[in-house]
Amino acid sequence: MRVALFLTCVNDTLYPQTGRAVVKLLTRLGVDVDFPMGQTCCGQAHYNTGYRHEAEPLAEHFSDVFGEYEAIVTPSGSCGAMVRELYPRMGERARAEGRGDTLARTLAPVVPKTYELTEFLVDVLGVTDVGAYYPHTVTYHPTCHGLRSLGLGDRPLRLLKAVKGLELRELPGADECCGFGGTFAVKNSDVSAAMGADKVRNAESTGADALCAADNSCLMHIGGTMSRLRTGMRPVHIAEILASTEEEPLA
Repeated sequence: MRVALFLTCVNDTLYPQTGRAVVKLLTRLGVDVDFPMGQTCCGQAHYNTGYRHEAEPLAEHFSDVFGEYEAIVTPSGSCGAMVRELYPRMGERARAEGRGDTLARTLAPVVPKTYELTEFLVDVLGVTDVGAYYPHTVTYHPTCHGLRSLGLGDRPLRLLKAVKGLELRELPGADECCGFGGTFAVKNSDVSAAMGADKVRNAESTGADALCAADNSCLMHIGGTMSRLRTGMRPVHIAEILASTEEEPLA
């Protein structure tokens, strides 16, 4: 299977180690991973801020860059949801505005073959035990896009439960938003900060060493709150846990 890694803007800029972890993990599982150098933003930030027309060229470029691959894997529930849920909506809106079917036809090929990482592991590769080793206590936060838009369900938990040495602790209020929401955190900073503090207090109550999620944008928000509250916990992307082995442990 020829798979493309869609890294996303946030990971490319701030968390490149997550992308390296995805490549390490998938390669270990026998997947041929390519990184198309032409990839850019998927348009999520523009679309969610109300600039739908400005997001369209980015979506078209995404389809041009990734269209030839058998599968597109991303370590981001929010960007995965942008492609899967909102690209079809963009095509429908363009049609409703009398601009024809061109946009819908351009975007259609990439929609069904874009997968968030845990979806790809469980649904496509059919694995839950990826040979990982992470001797720490962990609590898992299901981010909003993964939970509500992609319907990831218990896939991340099944993967974490199979990690050698990992003790998984249930997060109170797990289905509540952390307060990031992209530009929501800027436009509604007081509400965002309060939601983040609630999430961190719930995480701290578990006594876990680390809080894990499948989206670094949410982990950035949560991690910043953890730092300001001096909790001693650390945020970690699930890809980095799953890539960690006894021979090459996560630092």
